[in-house]
Amino acid sequence: MNRNLTMKQYMKDNLPLFIFVSVLFLIGVVFGVVMVNALSLEQKQEMTRHLGSFFHEINDGGEFDSRQSFVQSFGMHMKWILLIWLFGLSVIGLPLILVLDFLKGVLIGFTVGYLVGQMSWKGMLFALVSVAPQNLIVIPAILFCSVAAMSFSIYMIKNRFMSRNGNMYQPFMRFTTLTLLMGVFLLGAALWEGYVSQLMMKWVTPMLVPLYG
Repeated sequence: MNRNLTMKQYMKDNLPLFIFVSVLFLIGVVFGVVMVNALSLEQKQEMTRHLGSFFHEINDGGEFDSRQSFVQSFGMHMKWILLIWLFGLSVIGLPLILVLDFLKGVLIGFTVGYLVGQMSWKGMLFALVSVAPQNLIVIPAILFCSVAAMSFSIYMIKNRFMSRNGNMYQPFMRFTTLTLLMGVFLLGAALWEGYVSQLMMKWVTPMLVPLYG
């Protein structure tokens, strides 16, 4: 692959992989929404109690450690793409990358599905301020990392295991550089989640507290 390959050309060359992982992610979202309906009454009641307690704590002026929230969020995002990077280094890790993409979709689908199912449009509003903003960065970043990992893994299969030739250095560096670049975007997402999302949740929470007594 040419060192000066543009992002546009890269996306064009890997379009089938982008489509595949995006569809898999969307299937995960749908599966997550369906899982909400599969919860037992006791599970829904327990989740409702925790959510109500959370809303009351925010509404009563409870202070959250923004720095800790940022560190936890960034750590979680980096662990996710680090796993993808590691799986991309091995052929057997290829299906595990797909599993991670599917699980990410399930988590988001379940979260939004539960909020909307419990609180209707108010739940959607809460999801828009607490879930959507950072995931507009997180989801593309994870999908880019996944495509880069899959592309590198496929390159290894073709050029190392089958033909026993091909330079691994440049593809590996491109794969690693793209992963690190996505890490920078995830840093921005974690900053938003740690410092901005909490302020936005405080704005929305007063509308939700009455739903929980």
